[in-house]
Amino acid sequence: MNTSSQPIIESIEIIFEDEFIIVVNKPNNFIIHESHYARNIRETTLLQFLEQQLGYPVYPAHRLDRKTSGVILLLKSKDNVSQFQELFNSKSIQKTYYAIVRGFSPDNGIIDSPVKNDDTGIYKEALTHYKSVNNIELNIPVHPYDNSRYSLIELKPQTGRMHQLRKHMNKINHPIVGDYKYGDRFHNRMFETEFECIYMFLHAYTLDFTHPITKIDLQLKADFPADWQKLFNKFNWTLT
Repeated sequence: MNTSSQPIIESIEIIFEDEFIIVVNKPNNFIIHESHYARNIRETTLLQFLEQQLGYPVYPAHRLDRKTSGVILLLKSKDNVSQFQELFNSKSIQKTYYAIVRGFSPDNGIIDSPVKNDDTGIYKEALTHYKSVNNIELNIPVHPYDNSRYSLIELKPQTGRMHQLRKHMNKINHPIVGDYKYGDRFHNRMFETEFECIYMFLHAYTLDFTHPITKIDLQLKADFPADWQKLFNKFNWTLT
């Protein structure tokens, strides 16, 4: 299977909109915008797709990895970007992610390993809270074992380093399924062949914050992609 292929979609789901912001549910395998990191990717970016869909440009307040799906906050005017970015810089916004990882993860914990910037080589402090929600053991062999184990885990990053959650889960030996950079190729391949799931299982589920202009408290939630729904049904998993 081609793990780099961009999904074919007709439109991107709008979660919330007012005169200042638009919050959308980003599909897997969409880069936010053209950048140094995405210099070799020749695909429609999220911003380009949304400009075609909406009829006007939008500007991101933060970023999600290309392979991560879920909630992302965009601005309708460049003039308002800085005050929304400050929500993230000042940790005034709470982000909740979910991931499917290899193995039975601990009930809960904190990962505080510094994360290295792959370009500069400089390590920066990074902090992630996690909590296990569900797990399952499958009678499907994955090298070198006769069966395979997986967990559904809730992640709350307190910092926003590049690939932080992917690196942190690998650090505690529970890499994210479908992560071809930091994950386990044998488990990634099993999900492709057994379940026809080719995308990485990391999803930005909610953003909680007070709107800095309207002062309204918002909790914005992005529904899970189809691959997630398929596995939730197959594994009998629910969020608790």
